[in-house]
Amino acid sequence: MPRSPFASPAPSRRRFLQIAGSTMLVTGAGVFSMASARAGTGTRLHVLHINDMHSRLEEISGSDATCSPTASAEGSCFGGAPRLAGAIRARREELGAEGVPVLTLDAGDQSQGTLFYTTYRGKAEVEIMNMIGFDAMTLGNHEFNNGPDALAEMLAEAAFPIVAGNVVVPEGHPLKDLVRDHLIVEAGAARVGILGITTPDTVFLSSPEPVTFENETLHLEGAVARLREAGVNRIIVLSHMGFVQDQRIAAAVEGISLIIGGHSHTLLSNTVEGTPDYATMVEAPDGRAVPIVQAYAFSRYLGDLSVEFDEDGAVIAAEGDTVLLDASFEPAEDVATRVAALAGPIEELKRTEIAEVAASIDGSRESCRAMECEMGNSVTNAMLERVGNPAITIALTNGGGLRASLEAGMVTVGDVLTVLPFQNTLYTMQVPGRTLVAALEHGVNGIEEGAGRFPQVAGMRFRLDTGVAPNAGRVSGVEVATEDGWVPIDPEANYGLVTNNFMARGGDGYAMLASDGQEGYDTAIDMADALAEYLARHAPYSPAIEGRITQ
Repeated sequence: MPRSPFASPAPSRRRFLQIAGSTMLVTGAGVFSMASARAGTGTRLHVLHINDMHSRLEEISGSDATCSPTASAEGSCFGGAPRLAGAIRARREELGAEGVPVLTLDAGDQSQGTLFYTTYRGKAEVEIMNMIGFDAMTLGNHEFNNGPDALAEMLAEAAFPIVAGNVVVPEGHPLKDLVRDHLIVEAGAARVGILGITTPDTVFLSSPEPVTFENETLHLEGAVARLREAGVNRIIVLSHMGFVQDQRIAAAVEGISLIIGGHSHTLLSNTVEGTPDYATMVEAPDGRAVPIVQAYAFSRYLGDLSVEFDEDGAVIAAEGDTVLLDASFEPAEDVATRVAALAGPIEELKRTEIAEVAASIDGSRESCRAMECEMGNSVTNAMLERVGNPAITIALTNGGGLRASLEAGMVTVGDVLTVLPFQNTLYTMQVPGRTLVAALEHGVNGIEEGAGRFPQVAGMRFRLDTGVAPNAGRVSGVEVATEDGWVPIDPEANYGLVTNNFMARGGDGYAMLASDGQEGYDTAIDMADALAEYLARHAPYSPAIEGRITQ
C-alpha cells in the first residue's frame, strides 16, 4: 500500500514539555504528540487548517509568486487551490474511514495578493472555499481592503459561516448578518464552540470604516464565559492576530482549548529547522496546556492537527504538524478546471511583457519586514523616479506592501501586480526631519512580529539596532542624500517625501505622516505602474543592496 503523504517520519530526536501534567513529545523529523494521564478518555476531533491564502488560487513558486509553466512541468511548485483541495479531501477520506470527526478551518486573509482578487474582489476565493467545503473562517485585515460594502458582497457568496465576534458592524449594514459572534458545531458526540477574532489593527491596516473592533482579550473573556454557560467547554479560537499575540491571549484568557492562528504568516513545524514548534504550548491561567498552531501562508502548507478534549474542554492529547503541499499531492480536477476558467479573462493581461530582469529581486516577507531588501530598493527607486520632482528627494514605503519576489527573466504585468497588488498611489508631501525619524522608529518597532510597517527607503539611510528596546532609539545615524553627498538629517528642516497614499493617511500606524505632512498631493499614479515603468527603463534590471539600512 503506498505511504500516505500525511504519514509521520521516523523519530530522530525527542524533547519534552510539562504543563499541568501534560507531556509533549516532539520528533525532530515529524509530528508532535502531547498526552496527559487522562488521554484516551475524551472526545477526539481532527482539525485541518490554513491561513493567509492571499488569493493564491494557482500553485506558487519557491518565492510564493505564481509558479511558471516550466516550474510546474518540473514538479517544483507548491500549493494552489486544486492541490489544497486534493489534500484536504484525501485527508478527510482517511479520517472518515476511522470515524473521526473533522473540521476544516481558515484563520483569515483569503483576500489580496493576485489578479484573482483584483478581478473578482474576493468572490473567486469564496467560490473555491465552497467547493473545498470549509466549516468556518474568521476575517483577516485584508478582507476589508475594498471596504465593508465590498466585503459584504464577497461574504454573501459563502456557504460556510464567518466567525469574528470582535468585529463590530453598525446596525443596518449588509455585513451585520454575515458575521457571527460564535459557532457551535457537533463533533461526534460532543459540541465544540468556535470563536473568531480579527486584529484591531485593521483600522489602520485596511479600510474597515464604519466597522470597528473590540479589544480581542475582553471579547474572548466574555465569549468564552457565554459558551461555557451554555454548556460548551471545548472552545477553538480562530485568530487573525499573529503568533506573538496568540501566545499572549492563551496565557491571559481562561477556558480556551485551542488556538488556530494567522496574520503573521508564521510557519510552525517540527520538520523545518529554526521554526517554532507545531504546536506551541502555552500555559493558561488555570494551568491547562493550550496548543497554538499556524501554517505559514499562500497555501504552501496545510495544518494537520488531531486533538482529544476532556469533559472540561482541556486538550488532553494531541498530535500533528504542518504538511508541505508539494507535487506529491494530486490536485482536485474539478477545482483545477474552475480555477483555469476563472484565470481565462486575466491571462492576457498577466502575459503582457514589461522588461527583462537580470537577476531575481528578493521581495520576501522575511527580508522586507526585517532589513533592507532588493524589492524595497527597487520600488522606492521607482517611486522617486516616477514622481520626477527635484523637490521630492526621499521615498518611504512599508515592507508589508511588497507581496512577492520577482524571478530572473521576463517580467510581466501579472508579476508586478503580484508584488504590488493593493492599487496604492504615489503621494507626495513635505515633512519635517524629526517626523521622518519618528516614522523610521515606528516602522522598526514591530520587527519581532514581522510587522508590515517596516520601512523601505530611498534617498535616506540609517542604522538599526534591534538590541535596543522599542521606542528607545533603535534608529540612529539617519542621513539624507544631497548633491554634495550624505549629510545628517536636520530635525527642523522640511524634506520632500513620496510615500503611498495608504501610509500618507496614517495607515500601518504612520499617524505622524498624516498629522505633520504638509502640501500633501495624491498623484493618482499606481505604484505598480511606477515599478513597471522603472523596470522597463532600466532593462535588463539588476537589483542591489546598497547599505540603506545597516544593522
